[in-house]
Formats: sequence, C-alpha cells, structure tokens
Amino acid sequence: MTSQVRGGQLARLLGQWHALPGRRRSPDYAALAAAVRGLIADGRLPLGVRLPAERELAEALRISRTTVTAAYRELRESGHLTSRRGAGSWTTLPGGHRVASSGLWTPQDDLDMIDLGIAALAAPPELIPATRAATEDLPRYLGSAGYHPTGIIELREAIARSYADRGLPTSPEQIMVTNGTQHALDLVLRLALAPGGSVLVESPTYPNALAALAARRARIATHGLAVDAAWDADLLLASIRQSRPKLAYLIPDFQNPTGHLMPVELRERLVGAAHAAGTDLVIDESFVDLPLDGTPVPPPAATFDRHSRVITIGGLSKPYWGGLRIGWVRASAPQVQRLAAARIGVDMSSPVLDQLVAVHLLAEASTIVAARRAQLAHQRDALLAALAERLPQWRVTVPRGGVTLWVELDGPISSALARAAEEVGVRLAPGPRFGLDGTLERFLRLPFTLPAADLIEAVQRIAAVRYDLDRAGRPQWREPSVIA
Repeated sequence: MTSQVRGGQLARLLGQWHALPGRRRSPDYAALAAAVRGLIADGRLPLGVRLPAERELAEALRISRTTVTAAYRELRESGHLTSRRGAGSWTTLPGGHRVASSGLWTPQDDLDMIDLGIAALAAPPELIPATRAATEDLPRYLGSAGYHPTGIIELREAIARSYADRGLPTSPEQIMVTNGTQHALDLVLRLALAPGGSVLVESPTYPNALAALAARRARIATHGLAVDAAWDADLLLASIRQSRPKLAYLIPDFQNPTGHLMPVELRERLVGAAHAAGTDLVIDESFVDLPLDGTPVPPPAATFDRHSRVITIGGLSKPYWGGLRIGWVRASAPQVQRLAAARIGVDMSSPVLDQLVAVHLLAEASTIVAARRAQLAHQRDALLAALAERLPQWRVTVPRGGVTLWVELDGPISSALARAAEEVGVRLAPGPRFGLDGTLERFLRLPFTLPAADLIEAVQRIAAVRYDLDRAGRPQWREPSVIA
C-alpha cells in the first residue's frame, strides 16, 4: 500500500522553503518544486509516497492553489512526480538516474559531478593481474556445482590468517564469506535479531546499517559520539547494562563517519558488559586495515570474547574495491553453520570467481594496503588544508584512520548546504543521514577517497555555496522535524 503524506506534514518538512538558495531569482512555484526535490534528494521524503492534493497543500502552506498546481507540473516534468487521474501524485526519480550509497539520485552520465556521498576508493592497479590469475584457478572448481555457502576454503583460510596475524587465533570454520559487509550484517541480523528486537547503535553511524535495522523493525537506542572524545565509556557501558539490548552494532576501528578509534581498555570492558547483559556485539571492521600516520590499532574486540558474544564483520570494499563484493563474518563455528543455513533462503553462496580474485588480492595485502594508506593520508591532508583555507570556521578533528572527516559546521545547515551544493556539481551526504531523528544538522561527512585535485575543487564550490547561503538572507534556521 502506498503511504501518504498529509498537507500539514509536508508543510513541516518543507519548513522555510521560500528562503532556499536562489529563491529571490525564482517564482514561488519553482521554489516550491525545488524544495520538494531537495526533500527527495536528502531522503526525508521517501520514494513512492503520495503527496497531498493540491488544494490541501495550498491551504497548509497558505499559498494559492495555482502555485501548487504549477509546482506539481514542474515536478512531473523533471521526473520527480508521477500523477494519475483519480489516484493522486507520488514521488519518483527521473529516468536514467540511480540511487547512490548516499541516498541521493545520481545522473549516470554526469561527468562534472564531484560525488562526496560515496566513501570508497577506485580499484587498485593490482586488481587486473589478480583477476587474470583467478581465471587460471577457476577450472579447479568447474567440475562442481559451484555452491559454497560458507565460501571456498582458500579464501576462508586467507581471512582466518589475517585475524591470526592480528593476534586473534581463527580457524577457517569460523569464517563465512558473504557478498560484501552489508550482506554480512543482513545475515547476522536474520540470525541474531527477531523482528522488533532492541538494538544499540552509535550516533552518528553508518546509514546503511540503520536501513538494515529498520528492515528488521528493530527498536533502536543510540549512544552519542562526541566530536573529540568519541565514546563516553561510562555512558556506553551503562546503556548496555541498563537497557540490556539484544544486540549492539558498533564500529570501533575508525568509526564511520567520525574516524574515532576505540581504546583497548574500552573494548575489553565492552565485551564484559555485553556478556553480563546478554547482549550480542556486532563489530564492523570495515576500516580496520586503514590506520594513517602509523597509528597502532588495538586488538580486535573478539580477542576478549570467551562466550561467543562477539560477531565480527568485515570486507574488501574499503581497503580494496567496492565493486568486488566480498565480505565475511567471523564467529564461532556453530554460529557460522547457523548463518550458512539461514543463507540458503537468501542467495546460496558468493561467486567463486570473485572469491578467487580476493584470494590473490589478500596475498598482496601488504603492498596494496600500504599504498592505499599513503594515498589516503595525502588526500586527507589536501582536504584538511583546503577546508582550513576556504572554510576556517568549520571544526574538524583529524581522523587517525579510515576514509572520512566528520565536520562540525558553523550552523545547522547540513541539508540545505547539500541541496545547494548539488546545483554546483558537488554531491554531499548531510549529517541527518547518519542519525535517526533528523538531528545532526550541524555536521557533514566528507570522504577523502577522491584525488586531491577533486577534493580541493569540491571545497571551493562548497565554500562559494556557503557564502551564497548567507547572501541570500536566510531567516532563523528551523529545528529539524522528527520524522517517525
């Protein structure tokens, strides 16, 4: 059933739509259409939701019905609205566009767009020889059906060795290969979390993890992270002891989006508190291979686990390439078998050829990852320098690893800035996308995964847009609405 947004609800979402950038140069209907497109772009107005009737919205906004009619017509012409006589109008995306990981629609052929919504690197040069070597290995598997629910043994052995090298003895039976880290999380949630179960997450956190939890209809509580101090150990442990969530999803290694690194003492205390509360810990290690500036990485949280309370997920997307959909779960051998049984009803197994490519990439890990770290450190420093020069009023804590900056802006302008930046060819992921309730408007995630020249150009465009927001004479910023 298609959901519907009422006139008063859409009016609250639109807020000061008449004061958006460019308003003074646009008629009322064009400004209203642009505001609705902005709500779709930043995810606050879902796709497929039915908009209020023209008369109802006109009354809610206290404008003429003619203005709403013209705005709806412009939205239909731009591909953001589909209407059918007698059935109403509902939100859509223009043809030829896709939904990026940032949740924003992206023209497939827009070569001038600098996409800062995606925190991932392009493929390393070693991918081509690894693929060629994998095709030479493939004939060994062609005589079988090709289904390996836990993954091919060569890859599980390689992943297990990587944990052992970090001081965590691991057997191949404790590894299940998945189609990326997000797939790993989805499978773990299917096994460990009943619909409506309670979950503790950090705030901010990874948006796609929130989407996976929403799909399980989870009851989510949050632990807020500070810009500087990261996790408040006492508050985090108290949250687990008092609320006793069924599951906690945490990113202790260069947290996404803040880049924070959880200290070893808190990891040990966290595992102990989880055991006492009966809470399973899902530890996302997507960025563990990417410390910068020689930062030492503490041992895995699973090092302190004696009761099979820690399930670790990871993958190749961040240190290697997102187009190679290889992730994994590390858990106890019985848990892996239960995960494999649950997987049969989802996708059977991961592609054999992709797994063989991963085996060859992991064999070159020391070379590939060292180059990635050097590349990221250079690009991070270029982005920091550009921000310091063009937007010195913004506050940034230098991350010790990972691929993103979590920037505190000079006002609650993140969503408005993202909408305006889109017009000058920069795609941003505004702060509210990393939380639950429409807050975090004072924050912006900026990945440093693009070449330095692109990052510098992006900051120049963002700075110009930020200046224009002030010149447009915006009134007081409205507190963001909480959307249930």
